Amino acid sequence: MGAGHGQGHVTAGATNRGRLTVVLLMMLSVAAVQLVGAVSTGSLALLADAGHTATDSVGVLLALVAVWIASRPACTKRTFGYQRAEILAAAANALVLFVLCAFIALEAVDRLREPRPVAGQGMVAVAAFGLVMNIAALLVLRRGQRESLNVRGAYLEVMGDALSSLGVIVGGLLIWITGWERTDSVISLAIAAIVVPRAWNLLREAVHVLLEATPRDMDLDEVRAHLLRQPGVVDVHDLHAWTITSGVPVMSAHVVVSEDHLVDAGRMLDELRACLAGHFDVEHSTLQLEPVGHADHENAWHE
Repeated sequence: MGAGHGQGHVTAGATNRGRLTVVLLMMLSVAAVQLVGAVSTGSLALLADAGHTATDSVGVLLALVAVWIASRPACTKRTFGYQRAEILAAAANALVLFVLCAFIALEAVDRLREPRPVAGQGMVAVAAFGLVMNIAALLVLRRGQRESLNVRGAYLEVMGDALSSLGVIVGGLLIWITGWERTDSVISLAIAAIVVPRAWNLLREAVHVLLEATPRDMDLDEVRAHLLRQPGVVDVHDLHAWTITSGVPVMSAHVVVSEDHLVDAGRMLDELRACLAGHFDVEHSTLQLEPVGHADHENAWHE
């Protein structure tokens, strides 16, 4: 016996499709300007920054594709549709961030060994444009990154670009003033050190969802206690909760009910579903109502 259903959900990523599109266009513009700036100033730092931005643009494009896939309707073969695609994209974005950080670190070490001439003034001008655009993109994604892991992946990539632009500005100023060309290598290593922990957190959250672990903000002991306080509920077992995608928690449970309450099973289900939706924000719940003693016939794996 079930309450709720797996179709009709608007995922957190889908509500931010417009934001992701705007940010993608902004990042492509920044990458183009950085590429032109790298050619005109001979700055390898700007060239690397352009590659960084272009790669992150691919990550945002991947996020948009995942949102489109996730919005496709459910069917008999995929009863929850493609909503999990958003989490897969978030994991992919985290891996891309790790690769980018490794690339930045390797390039920085190489430049420390063999510094190359850079036009500091041109670096500052181009990087300042990139920083302004990245800050604007962060503001666009700020709300959505709290709701969706997929959008958070794009947010972290833009943040990485903003830090990179800031590093290029500082490096360009120091090179312009002091002529010490190893400055941008040191700043690049610092940027990589900042981005790696954020990428790790994103990957950890994505894996948590993919392993169908209990949502982090949900206490199953509290859920069980709440259900047990409902009139007629004698016991709750085989209680499971997991997340399909950001903002879509689901739950299933076997609920042992006294015989006098089983007579009106429909009302009982409505009350239990209202309890889960109202207190724990679980709109999709599958509940099996059963009489006392029925668990002895189930060979249940979980308490």
